[in-house]
Amino acid sequence: MRGKYRIPIRIRHYWRFLVGCLAFLLVLTVTLSSVPVRPYVTSTSDTGGDVVTHDIAGTVDLFDETVAHRIELVFRDADYERMLDAFYAEGEKEYIEADLVIDGTTIPSVGIRLKGNSTLRSLSRNGETPQRSGGPAGADGQPRPDGQTRPDGQTRPDGQTRTDGQAGRAGRTDGGAFSQTSLKAEEPETLPWLIRFDEFVDGRRYQGHREIAVRVGGMGGGSTVLNEAVTLNLLAAAGEVAQEYAYTSFTVNDRPTTARLIVEHPDEHFAEDFDGAGVLYKSLATSQFTDQGDDQTAYADDFKQITMKGSQDLQPVIDLIRWVDTASDAEFDEQLADRIDVESFARYAAWQNLLLNFDDMAGPGRNYYLWYDLATKRFTVIGWDYNLAFSGSATQGPHEQGRLGGGFRAGGVAGAPAAEPPAGFTPPDPDDTLPDGNADPGGNGAPGGNGAPGGGDGGPGGNGHLLKERFLASATFKQVYEDAYRDLYQRLFADGAALAAVDATAEMLSTVDGSDAGTTSADAESLRTLIRQRTESLASNEVISRS
Repeated sequence: MRGKYRIPIRIRHYWRFLVGCLAFLLVLTVTLSSVPVRPYVTSTSDTGGDVVTHDIAGTVDLFDETVAHRIELVFRDADYERMLDAFYAEGEKEYIEADLVIDGTTIPSVGIRLKGNSTLRSLSRNGETPQRSGGPAGADGQPRPDGQTRPDGQTRPDGQTRTDGQAGRAGRTDGGAFSQTSLKAEEPETLPWLIRFDEFVDGRRYQGHREIAVRVGGMGGGSTVLNEAVTLNLLAAAGEVAQEYAYTSFTVNDRPTTARLIVEHPDEHFAEDFDGAGVLYKSLATSQFTDQGDDQTAYADDFKQITMKGSQDLQPVIDLIRWVDTASDAEFDEQLADRIDVESFARYAAWQNLLLNFDDMAGPGRNYYLWYDLATKRFTVIGWDYNLAFSGSATQGPHEQGRLGGGFRAGGVAGAPAAEPPAGFTPPDPDDTLPDGNADPGGNGAPGGNGAPGGGDGGPGGNGHLLKERFLASATFKQVYEDAYRDLYQRLFADGAALAAVDATAEMLSTVDGSDAGTTSADAESLRTLIRQRTESLASNEVISRS
């Protein structure tokens, strides 16, 4: 009994109460450990976002596309090798620290990482590509080092001929450049990069931008990515919300200087292009646009909220998905304008068709943003990632949906039959993949490839989006879509804006250190040919000729 006096007197007096509290905590722990915690935002504030403490002004507007810019990156080789180790072992795209100089302005300790998904499947290191299932090694999910035999007996080393006599990439005979760039870790100046200004220094921006993307050459625009630059030029000239862009010389450590396209990465700064208060949501490549219940965490692989985090949430998007999925045809026609800016959406759909951009909201990359206006309670669909624009068939009609390499299917309805490709067209190899997208982009053999609504039945990676399909299939909205199509055709092709944009962009690129005059000239002429063919083909289409 003498031992009890070693216990403080306060504890001896209140031991029953303390034991009761401990028992209660134990019960709570056991009971709540199996209950999922669902984050909901009850605030209706129209403010939000990270705090910016240092916005670097620089000396030249970074996205002045009329200026030849200069970017220099310096990082430690050991850090770069560790980044590659992580990517090859786990598929992780980790940031490393680098010192950056933009147009003469030094910015120390920025974060840089590899950018892209399927783009990086061609990334080799010491002659080998990543060895992991489902990673960049191969579209079929099997490890595939350079030179390894595919299941069909064809080999896929860089540039090696396949057993059917074709090169290991898709070919194009209808005017546009069409290839997939092979990347080498030993040439970091050619890789796709994401540069983040606040990764290692909180609150820092450069001219309001948190991130910028350094694009890689490849499908659609050759090594110069002229197709994306021309597309962004045309969108901006027409008053559409679009990413800013510019060409720059690009030097990494002591490697040779190359000419690269840099593009604004849609973040909080991108939302400033919209009038009024609203919320910006990004569709992810794994998005299905299908109802997955009320738990917002269930949509984590579908949409990412960009702005108003902490004051707004994903509920408006969930409500839209549910309504599109359940509304009758009559309800869809009568009530869509209450939920979507219909005129803007008609222009969006017309732009994607006219520009032959099959990898839009209905494509394998699910490339679009949603802007939710807090005043009108309506959404606007915003396009982005146009590195595959001008990659289809010049003969694609206003009511035909494009596919990779020029094939297309009639109408906006899921499961519509595929149209015949142009004469002489060489179809893409099924093993070829998209930059920032998924394998088998044409839908041939891929789940949901025939346009499963919203990608829900076919799963991520297939083509189709229920909202776009229902809109284009509706007789009620046919007129507004065709009116938008005729107007944009006149401004884009008939009035010569597209050809003028190619000329201006190619001329600008030729002044950038590291550019190759021959390559620029060839890519520009290829794009001009496709634009001329498209202009001529659509001129006789009844949608265009109808007065």
